[in-house]
Amino acid sequence: MALKILDTCINCDMCDPECPNEAITLGDEIYEIDPNKCTECVGHYEKAQCVIACPIDCIKPDPNHVESEEDLLVKCYEMHGIPE
Repeated sequence: MALKILDTCINCDMCDPECPNEAITLGDEIYEIDPNKCTECVGHYEKAQCVIACPIDCIKPDPNHVESEEDLLVKCYEMHGIPE
């Protein structure tokens, strides 16, 4: 499942540079995660780096974008290629 930044975001800019998929961008008021690019760091790291970096714990699973770990890995490979 993709992640979502809650409206409690304080725009601290900690999450954006941590995303290996460039899925995080500054929206009109807070940072936002593009669910089409978010793989929860599957294929890159064991844990979602934005969640680790967030100082106020405002990044949560998005119930509107449920995906299996396999689906997230396929998405990662489609964006970055299959590792050799």
